[in-house]
Amino acid sequence: MIQFMYAFLAAVFYAINIPCSKLLLTKIPAASMAGFLYLGAGIGIGIIYLFQIKNKDKSKSLSKSDLPYTIAMIILDIAAPILLMQGVKTGSSSSASLLGNFEIVATTIIALAIFKERVSFRLWISIILITLASIILSFENISSLQQGLFNFSTGSLFVLGATLCWGLENNCTRRLSEKSTYQIVTVKGLASGSGALIVAALLGDFNSANTNMIFDSRYIPLVLLLGFVAYGLSIFTYVRAQKFLGAAKTSAFYAVNPFVGALLSFILLGEKLSAQYFIALTIMIAGIVFLIFDTLSHAHCHQHEHVFTHTHDGTTHTHRIIHSHEHTHLIWNKNHWHFHSKKDLEKESKHG
Repeated sequence: MIQFMYAFLAAVFYAINIPCSKLLLTKIPAASMAGFLYLGAGIGIGIIYLFQIKNKDKSKSLSKSDLPYTIAMIILDIAAPILLMQGVKTGSSSSASLLGNFEIVATTIIALAIFKERVSFRLWISIILITLASIILSFENISSLQQGLFNFSTGSLFVLGATLCWGLENNCTRRLSEKSTYQIVTVKGLASGSGALIVAALLGDFNSANTNMIFDSRYIPLVLLLGFVAYGLSIFTYVRAQKFLGAAKTSAFYAVNPFVGALLSFILLGEKLSAQYFIALTIMIAGIVFLIFDTLSHAHCHQHEHVFTHTHDGTTHTHRIIHSHEHTHLIWNKNHWHFHSKKDLEKESKHG
């Protein structure tokens, strides 16, 4: 059960990111914010890593063969948070939190198409429902839909772009999940954070002459702390969960985070929750139910042996029948049972 706790904690840690970032974006520009968030993750987990380095297994260290996935992970982690911060700045925090669930769809489809992970029927239903909810949230308002006007929200498009980047990044990280989690998060945080800050500098975030930008350096420690919790601890527990569950399954538990994030947006920011939001929320909850049930259920075959005695034509016979059944059960339920009537067993013994 520890793997499910890791996945759940990853979701909860990340949930605080969007509402808290929305507050801090009034003091720190979007690209800079993304850079400092990842730097906070890298610095925080890196310090913990220093205390663990004596006990590290060298076989778990990143190697040259891991370089393509590591580079892809870093590049995608530079782009994704910048897109997210821009989306949060432009749109509402609650919608951005809920739209974050599209990352599950992106992760699952990429896991299927590129990395050949199995996708079940229930998972497909979940993908369709979450996609539908994400489309509803992407429109400017519910009245535009009623009038047949398809005006997409700019903020929503930025957030969806971030989820696509993270969907691909999740699958790249999955290829590295057998390596040191401390090392992965430290490299990811420091490299991606530095890259995002370079982009921020190119955009003029640190140029005091740029009157369009507000940069208050006093808030940098707060952003770093937020990055350590919302990115560092979240990524750390997410990678740990991926070792056992895979990319698609871990993303199922991650579905908790947008709902927590939306609730925090309501509490901390006082954002009004529209009819459009509740329609999308209802559809998305249905999708999450299918997703979590699929994650918690396990289908496999069991071989069973039945011994029965019957009498016919004045002779008593004892038969031993061995056959297999496919079971679907919750992962923590180790008990299996099924029933066969004596008539069914007699019929099977004749076929045997």
